[in-house]
Amino acid sequence: MANIKKRIIFIVGPTGVGKSEIAVQLAKRINAEIISCDSMQIYKKINIISQKPSWVTRKAVKHHLLDIISPREEYNVADYQKQALLKIKDILRKRKVPLFVGGTGFYTSVLLDGIFEDGTKSNKTRERLYRQAEKYGKKKLYARLIKVDPEAASRIHPNDLRRLVRALEVYETAKIPISELQKKRKGIAEDFDVRIICLNRDRGELYKRIDLRVDRMFRQGLVAEVKRLLRLKLSRSASAAIGIKEIKGFLNGQYDLAEARRLIKRNSRHYAKRQLTWFRRDKRVKWINIKRRESVRDIAKGLWKKLC
Repeated sequence: MANIKKRIIFIVGPTGVGKSEIAVQLAKRINAEIISCDSMQIYKKINIISQKPSWVTRKAVKHHLLDIISPREEYNVADYQKQALLKIKDILRKRKVPLFVGGTGFYTSVLLDGIFEDGTKSNKTRERLYRQAEKYGKKKLYARLIKVDPEAASRIHPNDLRRLVRALEVYETAKIPISELQKKRKGIAEDFDVRIICLNRDRGELYKRIDLRVDRMFRQGLVAEVKRLLRLKLSRSASAAIGIKEIKGFLNGQYDLAEARRLIKRNSRHYAKRQLTWFRRDKRVKWINIKRRESVRDIAKGLWKKLC
């Protein structure tokens, strides 16, 4: 591979598409170490919900940014960016390839294009906005964002409370729309040969894989894991994991286990749609549509040839 030591690769895509297995096979071919780009895999104890790579997989290829903080702690994109940049330097120093794997589009965006921090943070404003959302609902915050920053509103889902609050926090604190500040960012895309590959499947097949994945999570002990997590005082960011709220409703007697399972499948499918929408906005992304019976090994081999 030409310039492989200065290359950074991203394998992204919707939940359930098969990113982790394919990335491991690719990593072996290109002498890479994997950096997780998943907002839930960074938490300790959130294992089944986040479907972390097994210890066998982690031994086969070195993984980074897994199990790094307690689920009691808040974690944001700025924290992720700082730690990911350190991992990039460390991996390149070893003359290996940094291979980012995950479906958290916001993490990917911040790494590629940078982030701004100075004069844009206010804990007091943020907490006030969260209280308003609890009292009046997310729609009121979204309607306000449309008025003050329509460009940002067009890129943020009305139910994405964390990003809604962040956009309004920036506007109130810095007195500048977040969409304007974002245009002044600088990320790794300017300094490295970055390749972004988004894996996708036929929509029906993807949804079937998501449903099977949720069934597997229940067999692995999802309910017991959520019970353990609920004994902790989960941070707002950790409690956003799909599965926690749905199982909590079952445990509180709001509905039966079958309904909890249905809700997790539905919400996971909705999340997959949002992920695909996010990555489609980025023209730098190269799309790979996986065929139904295509093996992990063959997919990885095909990716390797495209990257050579």
